Amino acid sequence: MRHDVQVRLIEEMLGRLDSGTNIDEGGIRRNPTSAYTDPELAAKEWDTFFRHHPQIVGMSGDLPEPGSFFTVNDFGVPIIASREQDGTFVAMVNACRHRGALVLEEERGTSRRFTCRFHNWTYDNSGDLVGLPKRDHFGEIDMSCHGLIRLPAVEKYGLLFIHPDPDGIIDVDQLLTSEFAEELASWKLDDLVVADRDNYDVACNWKLANDTFGETYHFPALHQNTINLGFHGNVSCYETFGRNHRFLLCRRAIDEMRKLPKDQWNIAVATLPAYFLFPNIQLLPTVDGCFFIRIYPHQGDPGRHTSRITFFLRKGVSDSSEGAEARAQQEKTLAQMFAAIIRDEDYVMSASQQTTANSGALKEVIYGRNERPLHHYHNTFRAALGMEPLPLVVN
Repeated sequence: MRHDVQVRLIEEMLGRLDSGTNIDEGGIRRNPTSAYTDPELAAKEWDTFFRHHPQIVGMSGDLPEPGSFFTVNDFGVPIIASREQDGTFVAMVNACRHRGALVLEEERGTSRRFTCRFHNWTYDNSGDLVGLPKRDHFGEIDMSCHGLIRLPAVEKYGLLFIHPDPDGIIDVDQLLTSEFAEELASWKLDDLVVADRDNYDVACNWKLANDTFGETYHFPALHQNTINLGFHGNVSCYETFGRNHRFLLCRRAIDEMRKLPKDQWNIAVATLPAYFLFPNIQLLPTVDGCFFIRIYPHQGDPGRHTSRITFFLRKGVSDSSEGAEARAQQEKTLAQMFAAIIRDEDYVMSASQQTTANSGALKEVIYGRNERPLHHYHNTFRAALGMEPLPLVVN
């Protein structure tokens, strides 16, 4: 992030702290609880946002070297993400062209060859068919036409984009907008390495999980003995970039930063930036790394979702020197604490919300003036589905 932007945002945050104010949508919005329970709506979301929309499936550090691969099973199409020998990122359908068995069953690894264990048909990590046992017994087949089905794949700004539809189109600059893309690029996400991973299968709608990252109003209550100790609750900064947004959480470290010259101000010390990348990504960069959260619905079940959390470190932090190792371990411990708070506090509350939504006892929920990201989430989703926006009730 450009330093002049950092200074502007820190000054804005300090102004709100000093005046006791917060971001303000100018009114409240009421959302039907059916947004979290309706099977027909969930089916439309699945088709529109996940099956037929470009997906960010990881970051460059998920494929650290030629031959690296990981598998994805979150979109109804089994996928292999791979780094070719020349370093190019590619994606393909994880289905052998012989009888359709999964070629790779491992979650991740490194290999120059992928072999289907059904009949040992073998593909290189570009997806080309390079081995077919007993060809004279099998019959004539053009191997050049029977590689794994390729999927659109783009690596940009340190992010890995895949389209689950072989005929899909990925236009990263259109998805992110130029200003937002420039800001993401400034974080040098391609300079990160994986430090830890976790997955949470939770009995709540995927949008309720997303809502978790849309306000700090709950910090003094839900997180009074955890996050609230390091953050000022109910004060933030917010800006939208098309379907995406930047939401700044206010660290208590900002109290000391105000004493420093402005040329020493650092947005990652004063705040925790939370970037929303439509439709389901939360990306939270820190001084030494990044939290990367992918939120997926369960097809056919509006009341469940899976969150996949990866914590990355900067390469300089993760090297083998004694000081770097200690710093990396400290960051990893903080990441595990952060993830545990999401699991044991935020998502427990999200499951509680799902319980009442499923009961039908409440017809609607309310998004307050100070919960601007929630307004943006839901009206952005509705617009993409061709629905009318939730009206703003000025009060």
